[in-house]
Amino acid sequence: MKPASHMKRRQFVQLATLTAAGAAMQPGRAAAETTAAHSLPALPYAFGALEPHIDARTMEIHHGKHHAAYVAGLNAALANAPDLTKQPLAVLLADLPAVSGESLRTPLRNHGGGHWNHTFFWETLAPAADSGKPSEKLAAAISAEFSSLDAFKKAFGEAAAKRFGSGWAWLVLAGGKLKITSTPNQDNPLMKGLVPDADLGTPLLGLDVWEHAYYLHYQNRRPDYVTAWWNVVNWAAVSKRFAENGE
Repeated sequence: MKPASHMKRRQFVQLATLTAAGAAMQPGRAAAETTAAHSLPALPYAFGALEPHIDARTMEIHHGKHHAAYVAGLNAALANAPDLTKQPLAVLLADLPAVSGESLRTPLRNHGGGHWNHTFFWETLAPAADSGKPSEKLAAAISAEFSSLDAFKKAFGEAAAKRFGSGWAWLVLAGGKLKITSTPNQDNPLMKGLVPDADLGTPLLGLDVWEHAYYLHYQNRRPDYVTAWWNVVNWAAVSKRFAENGE
């Protein structure tokens, strides 16, 4: 596989920036190095810091069991392709069609997508007191595209609620415009050539709507979970992504 063979230089730089920013936003990440290519990042807040909107037990299981399983699966897949460990994960996911062999491409898609998505998700959350609001530039872009922040939240919530089964809802920046999209399973908008029904672009905001993200507290009431989630969105992180990737 040739690095970023399907991407322009600007896209490659943006993806590398996303990867570097993700690492920088993990203040609790363990310092010890391991032989594995990827490791489970520590949460930048306590399990109970997002209550009552997202409960501590859900966060503990979501992070320590589900995310950890994706990391283990990704490392197992990469053990058979050590050359791919040199690629930043965001770049690897964006160029998955270039990976030969379905037996390797599928676990990279599922487990690599799960690891990247969850790392991104943790960075998108903050205790309600620290949630903040969109920057002036992001707020202006949201208003220009969706008419208001409330209208944007409604449209985003509909995308999250209508995602059949397991998946994600996203706000992406594509061609200088903000777009709302959703992806199934652990797919994400970086996966060019693999997610034909999604608007691809640079992810700014992502919401996990797998049942494991909310079922202990909200059971089958996904819309209630989505409504509560707005209280713990880390708008500083979302605004930073917009500022770094604006065209």
